[in-house]
Amino acid sequence: MTQAELRLCSLLLQEHFGEIVEKVGNSLLRTGPRPLRLLVGDTGLLPDQVKKALCVLLQHDLVRYEVQPRGSVEYEARSERILRILRYPRYIYTAKTLYGDPGELLVEELLLHGHLSMSCAVARVADRLTETMEDGKTMDYAEVSGTFVRLADTHFIRRCPMVPENPWNAAEPPPPAPALAIAERDMYVVPRLSLAGKGKRRRSCDEEEDGQRKAKRQKQEGGSSEPPPDDGIYWQVNLERFHQHFRDQALVSAVSSRMDQTSSEVVRTMLRMSEVTTASGASHTQPLSSNEIFRALPAGYNIGKQVLDQYLALLADDPLEFVGKSGDSGGGTYTVNLHKALASLATATLESIVEERFGSRCARIFRLLLRKKHLEQKQVEDFAMIPAKEAKDMLYRMLSENLVSLQEIPKTPDHAPSRTFYLYTVNVAAAARMLLHRCYKSAANLMERRQHETRENKRLLEKSQRVEAILASMQATGAEEEQLREVEEMLTGPERQQLENLKRNVNK
Repeated sequence: MTQAELRLCSLLLQEHFGEIVEKVGNSLLRTGPRPLRLLVGDTGLLPDQVKKALCVLLQHDLVRYEVQPRGSVEYEARSERILRILRYPRYIYTAKTLYGDPGELLVEELLLHGHLSMSCAVARVADRLTETMEDGKTMDYAEVSGTFVRLADTHFIRRCPMVPENPWNAAEPPPPAPALAIAERDMYVVPRLSLAGKGKRRRSCDEEEDGQRKAKRQKQEGGSSEPPPDDGIYWQVNLERFHQHFRDQALVSAVSSRMDQTSSEVVRTMLRMSEVTTASGASHTQPLSSNEIFRALPAGYNIGKQVLDQYLALLADDPLEFVGKSGDSGGGTYTVNLHKALASLATATLESIVEERFGSRCARIFRLLLRKKHLEQKQVEDFAMIPAKEAKDMLYRMLSENLVSLQEIPKTPDHAPSRTFYLYTVNVAAAARMLLHRCYKSAANLMERRQHETRENKRLLEKSQRVEAILASMQATGAEEEQLREVEEMLTGPERQQLENLKRNVNK
């Protein structure tokens, strides 16, 4: 794990969960799997604090545990899962685009709490939606639970692993930690619940106090509310499915810009047909016949079977090989080559970065090396038609940035420079990894900068919040315009300007 990733993970944990959780998470990230005893010693926190921090991290699936042969339990941080916190807004926005406001809030609640039961998530979302509606209108539980079922059917949310019903023999002592498991067939099965009810609005302070007193009295009298019917069945967001959706969108967009809208719609249909049946890490989708694709095309696309076959043939003959032909049955069977398509997109991104940073001539050399694999400096000059001095300078600049690598092939065992071939090549995977780590470093720098800006202007922000609170209370009591203006003038012109600059910088 690189320093950039470690720093970014620490900042994300601190921002979302606070300093204690960040301390525990950072210790696990730096040292690898550890038992509770060593964690307490390394962090210098109280055992109770470390336990609570581990509970939070386990709840959000940011840490996994494993029982060792000797009986101790070791905890391990999941760095790749912590870095996914950066994508939370994108997951929520995608859910809103596909399933509207109920879908957005369901995904938001599940991400916020790590995992929730269906009844609890539906009640929370219905209450939140009712808050935003006009007086007299409420959100029905049935509508929200319908969206929940659709999210589960399309695999955007899944059930959490559970403790088996009879996990161990009664004669043997129980293990130090339970082994959680769930069958593949049960992962997306929604429990049959009759959730009847409507969302409730937040009550005023007096009503809330009365409600708390009643609840306290019921508790003292010994009355206990029965558990919900889906108690023990928890749900979490399936991040892999969201990544699959982002990948499909990127492929459709690439086909659209390379060919035309109809070609992209054909690829979109193929991806949609196989989105639930294809594993997230598969190299290609399930084979689909031309007839199946024709039947699954959207109603608005009035293209004939013959035209569709021509489009599929064009896509299969394209040098990028986004679509491949796998057989001739059913009018020809086709698959989407996911790994090849993603490699092409990554290479295109690298090319555009080289062009932006070093200019079009450098990009020409870079594309040449991608096509020819290995070239000597003289061959690069000849093929790219660039003068020797410029070509040498460009190659060394890209070499210093690790976008291009140099391979030595000696003619003799002594590795004498005069009897050695020096070949330039592009290692796409290494270059992509280097750029990804640079992105992590940039994200960490931006977060630290935002924290610094907020710290520097702490007094001004507090003053602004006080003024806003006074204005809100005065408006509620029906104060005059002149009084409101006087309160607004508590913030001077330069202070307002400084506040605007701060907001702009923080948003950046």
